[in-house]
Amino acid sequence: MSMARSIPRRMLLAALLCWPIAAAHAQRRFTNTQRCSETQRAAGCLIVLGSGMPVPDPDRAGPAYAVVFGDRVLLFDAGAGVMRRAAAAGLPIDGFTHVFLTHLHSDHTLGLPDVLLTPWVMGRRTPQRLSGPPGTMRMVDRIVDAWREDVDVRVSGQERLPRVPGGDVREITGGVVYDSAGLKVTAVRVPHGAWSTALAYVITTPTRRLVLSGDTGPSPELQAAARDADVLVHETYPEVRLKPEDRPGGEEWPAYMRTVHTSDREVGALAAAARVKQVVLSHIVRMGGTDDELLEGVRRGGYNGPVAIAADLSVW
Repeated sequence: MSMARSIPRRMLLAALLCWPIAAAHAQRRFTNTQRCSETQRAAGCLIVLGSGMPVPDPDRAGPAYAVVFGDRVLLFDAGAGVMRRAAAAGLPIDGFTHVFLTHLHSDHTLGLPDVLLTPWVMGRRTPQRLSGPPGTMRMVDRIVDAWREDVDVRVSGQERLPRVPGGDVREITGGVVYDSAGLKVTAVRVPHGAWSTALAYVITTPTRRLVLSGDTGPSPELQAAARDADVLVHETYPEVRLKPEDRPGGEEWPAYMRTVHTSDREVGALAAAARVKQVVLSHIVRMGGTDDELLEGVRRGGYNGPVAIAADLSVW
């Protein structure tokens, strides 16, 4: 059972906006070489842990992003390979301050068992704080149950680990979901096909505003939320490559992409209207498209600011 189910509702509501900061302690890291400088961490540093798609590209882990603010590390999405990328980035391997999920598609959550279990084995001694859309509690419960034999052996065997492999889960649908000591996270509902709840996230520090689109079709709500953002990380596809595909159901592919995802041109239009300072394209459905085609698409949308193609372990 998820811990959230055993806590009275009034305590859940009180905790939702003001999560306590854990007592300072030296967290375990695979390497002491960190991707973010001290100055970047003080302002709020965004690390692309995974920029990939469901296609198993060996150079791109599944979608995952970390925001480092001081000693706190927030994780957004948990694609395949997330803990290996977190280790490579010099982030703690024994737990995150908080984990947020945009939606429950498999490519965004395949690394969730790794996020729950590996830091526990590495030394985490409290349930991992985790926020996600409805269905997150069930997913966490099933993950812990799927690894029940492993958990029982590690708890009752020679390792003698405490039984805390699961999560302290909050199911969310939008609004301010974290607000503590200068760091605020706001969830914004976005359209993503048949999903009843898919979320983008706005991360605000005293000096920076970072926006992660998650998976989304064109969204006026996201455009409003991204107003004057320092960095907008947005999923996309090259509009010039979109056409019916030679496979069962392939004739519906263009209509699917236009409603479920956001073209490079549409990202450019959103960024221009929102006056975003930096666009980072990530989680790209390439369809054979090139970086130049994607950049040209953003320009066609009217955005003339800096645009980059995300790479795993890039820092913003």
